[in-house]
Amino acid sequence: MNQSLFLDERMDFDLPDAEVIYFPSFLYAREAAELFDHLLEETPWQHDSITLFGKTHPQPRLTAFYGNDDLSYSYSNIKMNANSWTPTLLHLKNKIEEMAETSFNSVLLNLYRDGKDSNGWHADDERELGKNPIIASLTLGSERFFHLKHKFQPEHRCKIKLENGSLLLMKGSTQHFYKHQIPKTMQTISPRINLTFRTIKMFEPMI
Repeated sequence: MNQSLFLDERMDFDLPDAEVIYFPSFLYAREAAELFDHLLEETPWQHDSITLFGKTHPQPRLTAFYGNDDLSYSYSNIKMNANSWTPTLLHLKNKIEEMAETSFNSVLLNLYRDGKDSNGWHADDERELGKNPIIASLTLGSERFFHLKHKFQPEHRCKIKLENGSLLLMKGSTQHFYKHQIPKTMQTISPRINLTFRTIKMFEPMI
């Protein structure tokens, strides 16, 4: 896989209590397309059910989780145990770590099959992600809109079109003060794969 980063293309969003950076052309279009096809075919996608407000229903997307040995990740009453890193994902991890200037030990993959698949309002603020987590989100495939809104000052919000091959970084106190979502759309769109790299901290069990 060729090195293909456009380091000069960067957008910084002026949002209070947040540090959000967008690289619209992190990967060449051809490389992004090849990665999409490879991950779509080779990933062991799973379709979990989530429980919200006492009701259980199928999650509106497919997922897969990779990471270092013995890692697990829990959200919305779902616990995922990590698959072992593949050479492709390790290559991506190393490149994204250079851009984010940090290290990651896991990646959550989401497959949005069409416009009906979505991810509702939430913050990546689980305890195992630590105080100020850095989340790096890579988009492959169809464009989708990404919404951010302040938890306490709803007038502070923005909408970002996540393009094929783009990288979004959320840093600092973003997860404390903002929620984000990928909303449904009535438009006819092709599938999208999203890879969110993160660092999960291991805690000793309480006695």
